[in-house]
Amino acid sequence: MSLYAAIALGALALLSIILAIRGARKTKSLSDYALGSQQFSPLSVGLALAASMTSAATFIINPGIIGYYGLSAFIAYAIVLPIAALFTLVIVSKAFRQMGVKQGSLSLSHWMESQYQSPFLGKFFAFLSLLMLTFIVLIVVGLSQVIGSSLGIEVEQAMYILVVVVFGYMMFGGANSMVYTNTIQAILMLIVAALLIASGYEHFSDGIHGFIEKLENIDPNLAAVPYPESPLFRDFFEIILCQVLIGVAIIFQPHIITKSLLLKSDTALNKYLITAVIVEILFFLVVITGLYARLEFPDLSIDGSPLPPDQMVSVYVIREFPVWLGLIVILGLISAGLSTLEGLIQSLSTIINREIVQAYFFKKTELGENKKLLLNRIIIGLLALVSVIWSYQQIKDPNLSVALLAQNGVYAFFAAAFVPIAFGLFINNFNRLAATTAAIVAVITHFSTYYLRLGPYMQEEIRNPAVAASYAIIAACLSALVLYWTSAKKSRS
Repeated sequence: MSLYAAIALGALALLSIILAIRGARKTKSLSDYALGSQQFSPLSVGLALAASMTSAATFIINPGIIGYYGLSAFIAYAIVLPIAALFTLVIVSKAFRQMGVKQGSLSLSHWMESQYQSPFLGKFFAFLSLLMLTFIVLIVVGLSQVIGSSLGIEVEQAMYILVVVVFGYMMFGGANSMVYTNTIQAILMLIVAALLIASGYEHFSDGIHGFIEKLENIDPNLAAVPYPESPLFRDFFEIILCQVLIGVAIIFQPHIITKSLLLKSDTALNKYLITAVIVEILFFLVVITGLYARLEFPDLSIDGSPLPPDQMVSVYVIREFPVWLGLIVILGLISAGLSTLEGLIQSLSTIINREIVQAYFFKKTELGENKKLLLNRIIIGLLALVSVIWSYQQIKDPNLSVALLAQNGVYAFFAAAFVPIAFGLFINNFNRLAATTAAIVAVITHFSTYYLRLGPYMQEEIRNPAVAASYAIIAACLSALVLYWTSAKKSRS
Protein backbone atom coordinates (compact mmCIF):
# COMPACT_ATOMS: atom_id res chain seq x y z
CA MET A 1 0.00 0.00 0.00
CA SER A 2 2.77 2.44 0.97
CA LEU A 3 4.70 1.83 -2.26
CA TYR A 4 1.67 2.19 -4.52
CA ALA A 5 0.55 5.28 -2.58
CA ALA A 6 3.99 6.87 -3.03
CA ILE A 7 3.85 6.27 -6.79
CA ALA A 8 0.29 7.63 -7.08
CA LEU A 9 1.03 10.72 -4.96
CA GLY A 10 4.23 11.33 -6.91
CA ALA A 11 2.27 11.23 -10.17
CA LEU A 12 -0.32 13.67 -8.79
CA ALA A 13 2.40 16.05 -7.62
CA LEU A 14 4.18 15.84 -11.00
CA LEU A 15 0.95 16.59 -12.88
CA SER A 16 0.28 19.61 -10.64
CA ILE A 17 3.83 20.91 -11.21
CA ILE A 18 3.52 20.50 -15.00
CA LEU A 19 0.22 22.43 -15.00
CA ALA A 20 1.78 25.10 -12.79
CA ILE A 21 4.68 25.53 -15.23
CA ARG A 22 2.20 25.75 -18.10
CA GLY A 23 0.20 28.36 -16.21
CA ALA A 24 3.35 30.32 -15.31
CA ARG A 25 4.15 30.80 -19.02
CA LYS A 26 0.85 32.62 -19.45
CA THR A 27 1.14 34.60 -16.21
CA LYS A 28 2.68 37.94 -17.07
CA SER A 29 1.16 40.09 -14.33
CA LEU A 30 -0.35 39.96 -10.84
CA SER A 31 -3.77 40.29 -12.49
CA ASP A 32 -3.04 37.16 -14.55
CA TYR A 33 -2.05 35.33 -11.34
CA ALA A 34 -5.24 36.40 -9.56
CA LEU A 35 -7.86 36.04 -12.33
CA GLY A 36 -6.19 34.27 -15.25
CA SER A 37 -5.42 35.50 -18.73
CA GLN A 38 -7.45 33.09 -20.83
CA GLN A 39 -10.97 31.87 -21.55
CA PHE A 40 -12.18 29.25 -19.09
CA SER A 41 -15.29 27.22 -19.79
CA PRO A 42 -18.16 27.66 -17.29
CA LEU A 43 -18.03 23.89 -16.69
CA SER A 44 -14.35 24.09 -15.66
CA VAL A 45 -14.90 27.11 -13.42
CA GLY A 46 -18.00 25.47 -11.88
CA LEU A 47 -16.00 22.33 -11.09
CA ALA A 48 -13.18 24.52 -9.75
CA LEU A 49 -15.66 26.32 -7.48
CA ALA A 50 -17.14 23.05 -6.20
CA ALA A 51 -13.63 21.76 -5.53
CA SER A 52 -12.65 24.99 -3.75
CA MET A 53 -15.80 25.02 -1.59
CA THR A 54 -15.19 21.41 -0.59
CA SER A 55 -11.99 21.16 1.36
CA ALA A 56 -10.30 18.68 3.64
CA ALA A 57 -12.89 19.83 6.19
CA THR A 58 -15.72 18.18 4.25
CA PHE A 59 -13.91 15.03 3.16
CA ILE A 60 -11.60 14.40 6.14
CA ILE A 61 -12.23 16.50 9.27
CA ASN A 62 -16.03 16.95 9.49
CA PRO A 63 -16.79 13.22 9.00
CA GLY A 64 -14.66 12.57 12.10
CA ILE A 65 -16.73 15.04 14.12
CA ILE A 66 -19.89 13.35 12.82
CA GLY A 67 -18.43 10.01 13.87
CA TYR A 68 -18.11 11.39 17.39
CA TYR A 69 -21.51 13.13 17.62
CA GLY A 70 -23.83 11.22 15.28
CA LEU A 71 -27.03 12.37 13.61
CA SER A 72 -27.05 15.82 15.23
CA ALA A 73 -23.73 16.62 13.54
CA PHE A 74 -24.87 15.02 10.27
CA ILE A 75 -28.00 17.18 10.09
CA ALA A 76 -25.95 20.30 10.81
CA TYR A 77 -23.12 19.64 8.33
CA ALA A 78 -24.85 17.63 5.58
CA ILE A 79 -28.32 19.20 5.38
CA VAL A 80 -28.76 22.60 7.05
CA LEU A 81 -25.42 24.24 6.19
CA PRO A 82 -25.34 23.05 2.52
CA ILE A 83 -28.89 24.27 1.78
CA ALA A 84 -28.09 27.72 3.18
CA ALA A 85 -24.71 27.91 1.42
CA LEU A 86 -25.87 26.82 -2.05
CA PHE A 87 -28.97 29.02 -1.96
CA THR A 88 -26.78 32.02 -1.08
CA LEU A 89 -24.24 31.16 -3.79
CA VAL A 90 -26.90 31.31 -6.50
CA ILE A 91 -28.34 34.60 -5.24
CA VAL A 92 -25.05 36.41 -4.65
CA SER A 93 -22.83 35.31 -7.57
CA LYS A 94 -24.47 37.33 -10.35
CA ALA A 95 -24.58 40.61 -8.43
CA PHE A 96 -21.01 40.22 -7.15
CA ARG A 97 -19.67 39.39 -10.60
CA GLN A 98 -21.34 42.39 -12.24
CA MET A 99 -19.90 44.81 -9.67
CA GLY A 100 -16.51 43.08 -9.57
CA VAL A 101 -16.02 43.17 -13.33
CA LYS A 102 -17.13 46.82 -13.48
CA GLN A 103 -14.65 47.76 -10.75
CA GLY A 104 -11.81 45.58 -12.07
CA SER A 105 -11.49 43.85 -8.69
CA LEU A 106 -8.61 41.41 -8.13
CA SER A 107 -9.58 40.38 -4.59
CA LEU A 108 -12.30 40.68 -1.99
CA SER A 109 -10.56 43.51 -0.14
CA HIS A 110 -10.07 45.30 -3.50
CA TRP A 111 -13.83 44.95 -4.09
CA MET A 112 -14.56 46.40 -0.63
CA GLU A 113 -12.35 49.41 -1.28
CA SER A 114 -13.91 50.06 -4.70
CA GLN A 115 -17.50 49.46 -3.61
CA TYR A 116 -17.39 51.85 -0.66
CA GLN A 117 -14.64 54.18 -1.88
CA SER A 118 -12.93 53.40 1.41
CA PRO A 119 -9.19 52.63 1.53
CA PHE A 120 -9.63 51.91 5.26
CA LEU A 121 -12.24 49.19 4.65
CA GLY A 122 -10.08 47.62 1.94
CA LYS A 123 -7.06 47.53 4.24
CA PHE A 124 -9.15 46.30 7.17
CA PHE A 125 -10.27 43.28 5.15
CA ALA A 126 -6.78 42.75 3.78
CA PHE A 127 -5.45 42.32 7.33
CA LEU A 128 -8.56 40.38 8.35
CA SER A 129 -7.86 37.95 5.49
CA LEU A 130 -4.86 36.72 7.49
CA LEU A 131 -7.41 34.79 9.57
CA MET A 132 -7.76 32.48 6.56
CA LEU A 133 -4.39 31.06 7.59
CA THR A 134 -6.31 29.00 10.14
CA PHE A 135 -8.12 27.30 7.25
CA ILE A 136 -4.80 26.60 5.53
CA VAL A 137 -3.63 24.96 8.77
CA LEU A 138 -6.76 22.77 8.89
CA ILE A 139 -6.17 21.55 5.33
CA VAL A 140 -2.45 20.93 5.88
CA VAL A 141 -3.17 18.93 9.05
CA GLY A 142 -6.00 16.94 7.42
CA LEU A 143 -3.95 16.09 4.32
CA SER A 144 -0.90 15.24 6.42
CA GLN A 145 -2.98 12.69 8.35
CA VAL A 146 -4.08 11.01 5.09
CA ILE A 147 -0.63 11.12 3.46
CA GLY A 148 1.09 9.89 6.62
CA SER A 149 -1.34 6.96 7.01
CA SER A 150 -1.09 5.94 3.35
CA LEU A 151 2.72 6.18 3.11
CA GLY A 152 3.35 4.72 6.56
CA ILE A 153 5.38 7.75 7.69
CA GLU A 154 5.07 10.21 10.57
CA VAL A 155 2.40 12.86 10.16
CA GLU A 156 4.99 15.62 10.65
CA GLN A 157 7.12 14.24 7.79
CA ALA A 158 4.07 14.12 5.54
CA MET A 159 3.31 17.74 6.46
CA TYR A 160 6.79 18.95 5.43
CA ILE A 161 6.55 17.19 2.06
CA LEU A 162 3.05 18.52 1.42
CA VAL A 163 3.92 22.15 2.20
CA VAL A 164 7.10 22.15 0.10
CA VAL A 165 5.36 20.67 -2.96
CA VAL A 166 2.07 22.60 -2.91
CA PHE A 167 3.37 26.01 -1.85
CA GLY A 168 6.26 25.48 -4.26
CA TYR A 169 4.17 25.02 -7.40
CA MET A 170 1.65 27.67 -6.32
CA MET A 171 4.46 30.25 -6.48
CA PHE A 172 4.24 29.99 -10.26
CA GLY A 173 0.82 28.69 -11.34
CA GLY A 174 -1.95 31.02 -10.15
CA ALA A 175 -5.38 31.08 -11.78
CA ASN A 176 -4.09 29.99 -15.19
CA SER A 177 -3.11 26.58 -13.82
CA MET A 178 -5.47 26.39 -10.83
CA VAL A 179 -8.65 26.09 -12.90
CA TYR A 180 -7.17 23.03 -14.62
CA THR A 181 -5.82 21.43 -11.44
CA ASN A 182 -9.14 22.12 -9.68
CA THR A 183 -11.05 20.52 -12.57
CA ILE A 184 -8.93 17.35 -12.37
CA GLN A 185 -9.27 17.35 -8.59
CA ALA A 186 -13.06 17.81 -8.80
CA ILE A 187 -13.39 14.83 -11.16
CA LEU A 188 -11.33 12.68 -8.78
CA MET A 189 -13.42 13.95 -5.87
CA LEU A 190 -16.65 13.03 -7.69
CA ILE A 191 -15.45 9.44 -8.10
CA VAL A 192 -14.31 9.24 -4.49
CA ALA A 193 -17.48 10.88 -3.15
CA ALA A 194 -19.53 8.16 -4.84
CA LEU A 195 -17.22 5.45 -3.44
CA LEU A 196 -17.31 6.82 0.12
CA ILE A 197 -21.09 7.33 0.15
CA ALA A 198 -21.60 3.79 -1.19
CA SER A 199 -19.00 2.22 1.12
CA GLY A 200 -21.48 1.75 3.96
CA TYR A 201 -24.33 0.31 1.90
CA GLU A 202 -24.39 -2.91 3.96
CA HIS A 203 -25.37 -0.89 7.04
CA PHE A 204 -28.69 -0.08 5.33
CA SER A 205 -29.70 -3.72 4.83
CA ASP A 206 -32.59 -3.13 7.26
CA GLY A 207 -33.37 0.34 5.93
CA ILE A 208 -32.76 3.75 7.49
CA HIS A 209 -34.39 2.68 10.77
CA GLY A 210 -32.05 -0.28 10.97
CA PHE A 211 -29.07 2.02 10.38
CA ILE A 212 -30.19 4.36 13.16
CA GLU A 213 -30.74 1.36 15.45
CA LYS A 214 -27.09 0.32 14.94
CA LEU A 215 -25.98 3.78 16.04
CA GLU A 216 -28.30 3.58 19.07
CA ASN A 217 -26.76 0.26 20.06
CA ILE A 218 -23.34 1.92 20.28
CA ASP A 219 -24.59 5.04 22.08
CA PRO A 220 -28.21 6.31 22.21
CA ASN A 221 -26.88 9.87 21.91
CA LEU A 222 -25.58 9.11 18.40
CA ALA A 223 -29.16 8.73 17.19
CA ALA A 224 -30.53 11.60 19.27
CA VAL A 225 -31.24 15.07 17.85
CA PRO A 226 -30.04 17.22 19.51
CA TYR A 227 -27.10 15.74 21.43
CA PRO A 228 -27.10 17.64 24.78
CA GLU A 229 -23.81 16.16 26.02
CA SER A 230 -21.84 17.21 22.93
CA PRO A 231 -19.83 20.47 22.84
CA LEU A 232 -21.13 21.53 19.40
CA PHE A 233 -24.68 20.22 18.86
CA ARG A 234 -26.44 20.71 22.19
CA ASP A 235 -29.73 22.15 20.89
CA PHE A 236 -31.50 23.32 17.75
CA PHE A 237 -29.91 26.76 18.01
CA GLU A 238 -26.50 25.17 17.38
CA ILE A 239 -27.77 22.55 14.89
CA ILE A 240 -30.06 24.75 12.77
CA LEU A 241 -29.90 28.52 13.34
CA CYS A 242 -26.11 28.69 13.70
CA GLN A 243 -25.59 26.48 10.65
CA VAL A 244 -28.00 28.56 8.54
CA LEU A 245 -26.11 31.74 9.39
CA ILE A 246 -22.73 30.07 8.83
CA GLY A 247 -23.94 28.50 5.56
CA VAL A 248 -25.04 31.89 4.25
CA ALA A 249 -21.85 33.63 5.34
CA ILE A 250 -19.54 30.86 4.08
CA ILE A 251 -20.00 32.09 0.51
CA PHE A 252 -18.28 35.37 1.38
CA GLN A 253 -14.85 33.76 1.69
CA PRO A 254 -12.38 35.29 -0.80
CA HIS A 255 -11.51 32.05 -2.61
CA ILE A 256 -15.24 31.28 -3.18
CA ILE A 257 -17.03 34.52 -3.99
CA THR A 258 -14.32 35.72 -6.40
CA LYS A 259 -14.54 32.57 -8.58
CA SER A 260 -17.28 34.17 -10.72
CA LEU A 261 -14.74 36.83 -11.78
CA LEU A 262 -12.88 34.11 -13.74
CA LEU A 263 -15.80 33.90 -16.19
CA LYS A 264 -15.31 36.02 -19.29
CA SER A 265 -19.01 36.69 -19.93
CA ASP A 266 -22.28 36.95 -18.00
CA THR A 267 -23.90 34.34 -20.27
CA ALA A 268 -21.68 31.63 -18.78
CA LEU A 269 -22.91 32.27 -15.23
CA ASN A 270 -25.92 29.91 -15.27
CA LYS A 271 -23.92 26.93 -16.56
CA TYR A 272 -21.25 27.69 -13.98
CA LEU A 273 -23.77 27.74 -11.12
CA ILE A 274 -25.69 24.62 -12.24
CA THR A 275 -22.41 22.67 -12.45
CA ALA A 276 -21.20 23.90 -9.06
CA VAL A 277 -24.48 23.25 -7.21
CA ILE A 278 -25.04 19.71 -8.55
CA VAL A 279 -21.47 18.64 -7.81
CA GLU A 280 -21.44 20.34 -4.42
CA ILE A 281 -24.58 18.50 -3.24
CA LEU A 282 -22.78 15.19 -3.77
CA PHE A 283 -19.64 16.48 -2.04
CA PHE A 284 -21.52 17.62 1.06
CA LEU A 285 -23.08 14.15 1.45
CA VAL A 286 -19.62 12.60 1.86
CA VAL A 287 -19.72 13.43 5.58
CA ILE A 288 -21.98 10.39 6.11
CA THR A 289 -18.69 8.45 6.00
CA GLY A 290 -18.22 9.54 9.61
CA LEU A 291 -21.24 7.47 10.67
CA TYR A 292 -19.90 4.45 8.75
CA ALA A 293 -16.54 4.89 10.49
CA ARG A 294 -18.21 5.00 13.91
CA LEU A 295 -19.92 1.68 13.19
CA GLU A 296 -16.49 0.24 12.30
CA PHE A 297 -14.81 1.75 15.39
CA PRO A 298 -17.64 1.83 17.98
CA ASP A 299 -15.34 2.55 20.95
CA LEU A 300 -13.38 5.24 19.08
CA SER A 301 -10.14 3.29 19.26
CA ILE A 302 -7.92 1.29 16.94
CA ASP A 303 -5.66 -1.51 18.17
CA GLY A 304 -6.15 -0.23 21.71
CA SER A 305 -5.16 3.36 20.90
CA PRO A 306 -7.63 6.30 20.92
CA LEU A 307 -8.87 7.35 17.48
CA PRO A 308 -9.05 11.18 17.27
CA PRO A 309 -11.70 12.68 14.94
CA ASP A 310 -9.04 14.12 12.60
CA GLN A 311 -7.69 10.60 11.88
CA MET A 312 -10.97 8.72 11.62
CA VAL A 313 -11.50 8.94 7.85
CA SER A 314 -7.94 8.08 6.84
CA VAL A 315 -7.94 5.01 9.11
CA TYR A 316 -11.41 4.00 7.85
CA VAL A 317 -10.31 4.19 4.20
CA ILE A 318 -7.22 2.04 4.74
CA ARG A 319 -9.25 -0.55 6.70
CA GLU A 320 -12.35 -0.56 4.46
CA PHE A 321 -11.04 -0.53 0.88
CA PRO A 322 -8.79 -2.95 -1.03
CA VAL A 323 -5.40 -1.50 -2.02
CA TRP A 324 -6.25 -0.38 -5.57
CA LEU A 325 -9.55 1.20 -4.56
CA GLY A 326 -8.01 2.67 -1.43
CA LEU A 327 -5.45 4.46 -3.61
CA ILE A 328 -8.20 6.11 -5.64
CA VAL A 329 -9.98 7.18 -2.46
CA ILE A 330 -6.76 8.56 -0.96
CA LEU A 331 -6.10 10.57 -4.13
CA GLY A 332 -9.63 11.94 -3.94
CA LEU A 333 -9.27 12.90 -0.28
CA ILE A 334 -6.02 14.67 -1.06
CA SER A 335 -7.60 16.38 -4.06
CA ALA A 336 -10.37 17.68 -1.78
CA GLY A 337 -7.77 19.43 0.34
CA LEU A 338 -5.50 20.58 -2.49
CA SER A 339 -8.32 22.30 -4.38
CA THR A 340 -9.13 24.61 -1.47
CA LEU A 341 -5.52 24.96 -0.37
CA GLU A 342 -4.52 26.21 -3.82
CA GLY A 343 -7.41 28.70 -3.85
CA LEU A 344 -6.49 30.02 -0.41
CA ILE A 345 -2.81 30.42 -1.29
CA GLN A 346 -3.71 32.23 -4.51
CA SER A 347 -6.27 34.61 -3.00
CA LEU A 348 -4.38 35.27 0.25
CA SER A 349 -1.03 35.94 -1.43
CA THR A 350 -2.70 38.34 -3.89
CA ILE A 351 -4.37 40.24 -1.04
CA ILE A 352 -1.19 40.47 1.06
CA ASN A 353 0.82 41.52 -2.01
CA ARG A 354 -1.46 44.23 -3.33
CA GLU A 355 -3.26 45.50 -0.23
CA ILE A 356 -0.53 45.24 2.42
CA VAL A 357 3.03 44.93 1.09
CA GLN A 358 2.73 47.19 -1.97
CA ALA A 359 0.46 49.65 -0.16
CA TYR A 360 2.72 50.12 2.87
CA PHE A 361 6.27 49.26 1.74
CA PHE A 362 6.25 50.31 -1.93
CA LYS A 363 3.78 53.18 -1.76
CA LYS A 364 6.12 55.61 -3.53
CA THR A 365 7.68 53.04 -5.84
CA GLU A 366 6.16 51.88 -9.11
CA LEU A 367 6.87 48.15 -9.29
CA GLY A 368 7.01 46.35 -12.62
CA GLU A 369 4.90 43.23 -13.13
CA ASN A 370 7.92 40.92 -12.84
CA LYS A 371 8.79 42.40 -9.45
CA LYS A 372 5.17 42.08 -8.31
CA LEU A 373 5.23 38.39 -9.25
CA LEU A 374 8.58 37.91 -7.47
CA LEU A 375 7.10 39.60 -4.41
CA ASN A 376 4.14 37.21 -4.59
CA ARG A 377 6.48 34.22 -4.52
CA ILE A 378 8.29 35.55 -1.46
CA ILE A 379 4.93 36.04 0.29
CA ILE A 380 3.89 32.45 -0.53
CA GLY A 381 7.21 31.25 0.95
CA LEU A 382 6.47 33.11 4.20
CA LEU A 383 2.93 31.70 4.26
CA ALA A 384 4.47 28.22 3.93
CA LEU A 385 6.75 28.85 6.92
CA VAL A 386 3.89 30.05 9.15
CA SER A 387 1.74 27.11 8.02
CA VAL A 388 4.45 24.60 8.97
CA ILE A 389 4.90 26.04 12.48
CA TRP A 390 1.17 26.30 13.20
CA SER A 391 0.29 22.91 11.67
CA TYR A 392 2.99 21.21 13.74
CA GLN A 393 1.41 22.63 16.91
CA GLN A 394 -2.06 21.41 15.86
CA ILE A 395 -0.79 17.93 15.04
CA LYS A 396 0.85 17.67 18.45
CA ASP A 397 -1.81 19.33 20.63
CA PRO A 398 -5.23 20.05 19.05
CA ASN A 399 -8.25 21.21 21.07
CA LEU A 400 -10.48 18.21 20.15
CA SER A 401 -9.92 18.91 16.43
CA VAL A 402 -8.06 21.35 14.20
CA ALA A 403 -11.56 22.17 12.87
CA LEU A 404 -12.20 24.34 15.94
CA LEU A 405 -9.11 26.47 15.24
CA ALA A 406 -10.10 26.92 11.58
CA GLN A 407 -13.73 27.65 12.37
CA ASN A 408 -12.74 30.30 14.91
CA GLY A 409 -10.60 32.14 12.38
CA VAL A 410 -12.64 31.66 9.22
CA TYR A 411 -16.02 32.28 10.86
CA ALA A 412 -14.72 35.58 12.26
CA PHE A 413 -13.67 36.63 8.76
CA PHE A 414 -16.90 35.91 6.96
CA ALA A 415 -19.02 37.22 9.86
CA ALA A 416 -17.24 40.54 9.27
CA ALA A 417 -17.60 40.28 5.46
CA PHE A 418 -21.28 39.35 5.49
CA VAL A 419 -22.88 42.79 5.94
CA PRO A 420 -20.54 44.83 3.69
CA ILE A 421 -21.01 42.37 0.80
CA ALA A 422 -24.65 41.28 1.19
CA PHE A 423 -26.02 44.70 2.07
CA GLY A 424 -23.75 46.40 -0.46
CA LEU A 425 -25.07 44.15 -3.22
CA PHE A 426 -28.77 44.32 -2.44
CA ILE A 427 -29.49 47.58 -0.54
CA ASN A 428 -29.42 50.79 -2.56
CA ASN A 429 -27.00 53.44 -1.29
CA PHE A 430 -25.80 51.31 1.60
CA ASN A 431 -23.16 53.62 3.01
CA ARG A 432 -19.54 53.32 4.02
CA LEU A 433 -20.09 54.13 7.71
CA ALA A 434 -22.70 51.37 8.14
CA ALA A 435 -20.52 48.81 6.32
CA THR A 436 -17.38 49.67 8.28
CA THR A 437 -19.16 49.72 11.63
CA ALA A 438 -20.82 46.36 10.95
CA ALA A 439 -17.50 44.74 10.06
CA ILE A 440 -15.80 46.02 13.22
CA VAL A 441 -18.78 45.07 15.42
CA ALA A 442 -18.72 41.54 13.96
CA VAL A 443 -15.03 41.00 14.74
CA ILE A 444 -15.30 42.39 18.28
CA THR A 445 -18.47 40.39 19.00
CA HIS A 446 -17.03 37.13 17.66
CA PHE A 447 -13.74 37.18 19.55
CA SER A 448 -15.22 38.69 22.73
CA THR A 449 -17.87 35.96 22.84
CA TYR A 450 -15.32 33.20 22.25
CA TYR A 451 -12.38 34.29 24.39
CA LEU A 452 -14.26 36.07 27.20
CA ARG A 453 -16.71 33.13 27.37
CA LEU A 454 -19.79 35.34 27.05
CA GLY A 455 -23.14 33.56 27.27
CA PRO A 456 -24.20 30.07 28.35
CA TYR A 457 -22.76 28.32 25.26
CA MET A 458 -19.20 29.46 25.99
CA GLN A 459 -18.78 27.97 29.48
CA GLU A 460 -17.39 24.55 28.46
CA GLU A 461 -13.73 23.79 27.77
CA ILE A 462 -14.54 23.06 24.10
CA ARG A 463 -16.41 26.07 22.71
CA ASN A 464 -18.41 26.24 19.49
CA PRO A 465 -17.11 28.97 17.10
CA ALA A 466 -20.41 28.80 15.16
CA VAL A 467 -22.22 30.29 18.18
CA ALA A 468 -19.77 33.18 18.45
CA ALA A 469 -20.02 33.82 14.69
CA SER A 470 -23.83 33.72 14.79
CA TYR A 471 -23.88 36.34 17.53
CA ALA A 472 -21.42 38.38 15.46
CA ILE A 473 -23.55 38.24 12.30
CA ILE A 474 -26.71 39.21 14.18
CA ALA A 475 -24.95 42.11 15.96
CA ALA A 476 -23.42 43.31 12.68
CA CYS A 477 -26.78 43.25 10.88
CA LEU A 478 -28.54 45.16 13.67
CA SER A 479 -25.85 47.84 13.92
CA ALA A 480 -25.75 48.28 10.14
CA LEU A 481 -29.52 48.60 9.79
CA VAL A 482 -29.74 51.15 12.60
CA LEU A 483 -27.03 53.30 11.00
CA TYR A 484 -28.49 52.91 7.51
CA TRP A 485 -32.02 53.86 8.57
CA THR A 486 -30.71 56.77 10.67
CA SER A 487 -28.68 58.18 7.77
CA ALA A 488 -31.56 57.62 5.33
CA LYS A 489 -33.93 59.49 7.67
CA LYS A 490 -31.47 62.41 7.93
CA SER A 491 -31.15 62.52 4.12
CA ARG A 492 -34.92 62.69 3.67
CA SER A 493 -35.13 65.44 6.29
